Amino acid sequence: MSKQIAVLGAGSWGSVLANVLTENGHHVTLWTRSAEQAAEMNTHHTNQKYVHDFEYESALTATTEMAQAIAGADMILLAIPTKGLRQVAHQLGQLLATMDIKPVITHVTKGLEQGTYKRPSEMIAEELPADHYQGITVLSGPSHAESVALHDMTAVTIAANDEQLAKDVQGLFMNQYFRAYTNNDVVGVEVAAALKNVIAIGSGILSGLGYKDNARAALITRGLAEIRRFGVSFGANPMTFIGLAGVGDLVVTATSQNSRNYRCGFQLGQGQSVAEIEANMGMVIEGLSTVKVAHEIAEKRHVSMPITDAIYKVVYEGQAITEVVTELMGREGTTEVE
Repeated sequence: MSKQIAVLGAGSWGSVLANVLTENGHHVTLWTRSAEQAAEMNTHHTNQKYVHDFEYESALTATTEMAQAIAGADMILLAIPTKGLRQVAHQLGQLLATMDIKPVITHVTKGLEQGTYKRPSEMIAEELPADHYQGITVLSGPSHAESVALHDMTAVTIAANDEQLAKDVQGLFMNQYFRAYTNNDVVGVEVAAALKNVIAIGSGILSGLGYKDNARAALITRGLAEIRRFGVSFGANPMTFIGLAGVGDLVVTATSQNSRNYRCGFQLGQGQSVAEIEANMGMVIEGLSTVKVAHEIAEKRHVSMPITDAIYKVVYEGQAITEVVTELMGREGTTEVE
């Protein structure tokens, strides 16, 4: 059955997911702050700043008016970077309080809030009136927007505390190239989604320094151990981290040129500064802020995260990358099973 869906955020992932939902026969309205971007989407069905040389479904419409986008919505998909999520959720909450709708809220944000250390679903719940939405779900997994746009076979996780809610959202996205599984571990899925960006920066650094497959495989594997330890300290299910939201998303993010976090790390390894990389990337690099939050939380909760700490030293303390690598490899031997 066709549903009315609003997608808030017209970057690469938000716009491509809006296109998937449109292809699936739903009525989708995409919200953006940029009038120029909305005009481009509606007139040319392109989004060149974020997804080059791709033509979107003509039935997909864009608007700069959030109230227009969410009018009558059965589901609202938030595709907003962590830094801007609370502001957009607050604006959405004010509108929902005046409307006679009760949509499902789904988000694809991958990060942790600086200062509060909140996960995206917690931020959203704090900003929306509880009686004006059905519940919150999170979509995550190994899914670069550029590949989904090309109909590359993709599998993701839909996590929610309410199993039926997860199944309802699962049905909206499923098609011949886009497969969704359900999961009830919201904490684990959100932690994995955030911290894989940190490990991806580390993987890129090694590649930028000239290290090969052995080094990256070691970093990814031990990085996954850090992510699991971090998540379990918050009550996450350890099995989540060997699933799509865990190892799946980590592998694709830490090995692909489509990953801006991997590219950021590569450029760091090549000697560029964080400021130069951010200026040239043109899109948010979530791992740069997440590594600070993860480092601070790990210190408070006494969670061992040597790779995350090493990347923090590079990004925020200016320590030489070669020194950090030497320190990591020179640590006292320990057991693999912790």
